[in-house]
Amino acid sequence: MAKDSPPDMTALVRLRLDIGYDGTDFAGWARQPNQRTVQGVIEDALARMLRLDPPPMLTVAGRTDAGVHARGQVAHLVVPVAAYSAINGTMPRRLAGLLPPDVRVWRVSLAPEGFDARFSALARRYVYRVCDNPVGVDPLRRHDVLWHPRPLNLARMNEAARLLVGENDFAAYCRKREGATTIRELLRYEWARDDRDPHLALATVEADAFCHSMVRALVGALLMVGDGRRDVEWPAEVLAARVRDSGVNVAPAHGLSLEEIRYPDDDSLARRAQETRRVRTLNAAAAAAEHAANAEQPGAAS
Repeated sequence: MAKDSPPDMTALVRLRLDIGYDGTDFAGWARQPNQRTVQGVIEDALARMLRLDPPPMLTVAGRTDAGVHARGQVAHLVVPVAAYSAINGTMPRRLAGLLPPDVRVWRVSLAPEGFDARFSALARRYVYRVCDNPVGVDPLRRHDVLWHPRPLNLARMNEAARLLVGENDFAAYCRKREGATTIRELLRYEWARDDRDPHLALATVEADAFCHSMVRALVGALLMVGDGRRDVEWPAEVLAARVRDSGVNVAPAHGLSLEEIRYPDDDSLARRAQETRRVRTLNAAAAAAEHAANAEQPGAAS
């Protein structure tokens, strides 16, 4: 191409969006017919701003359920260079005028080569907020803090949480989806009191990925340990059973917020995406050997 040749305006460009939202009045992230969703609202605003029909499609790092909030959500989309070039550098400000007040796009940037908002991610970090003040939660925080009327013992909860960390089959804490694995690596699960409010307990939960309802089920199980209704060992026993336990109460959505998506350095983005797309198995060879050994013993379960 000659030095002064104009850019190829038919080419496409991939953009990264950093997003925050109050999930109270959304039916979750994913676009659904006749429902107000975060994806639908943002895609419609992008379509108006970029003058694209049909609207561009967002790929998100982590789909959140109805009522779940986000401070650090990440998504990507692919748009024509011509549409992007016309408003380059002004997208967040323009989107602020098109989006409702319960969702913001904080930053729009050119995505590095190999970047995929979903598959390139190393980890997702959520925080769940619980108030155990016997008289109730601060009215100004009622949309993002769960009121738990029983006092919580965080030392017991952290002891139980440590038994869940690592790579495990979290089928007992997930809603099973056909063809989807429930094997995840739980990198961090810990509870702490807020320095400014002794009645506010924060659960930090980080994993390479989460299956449906996993975070809220983990929180629900630990709340029962914290208020004394269950033993410290019970959540780990539920995990080992690898079947959904009706005794695990899934905590309400409004206390949960997606805080951060972690990515590798730019040179590793494509490799990470390729690794993530592979279907996981939990130590497949070891599991097969264990199954064979159990089958040889009298009364072994199939």
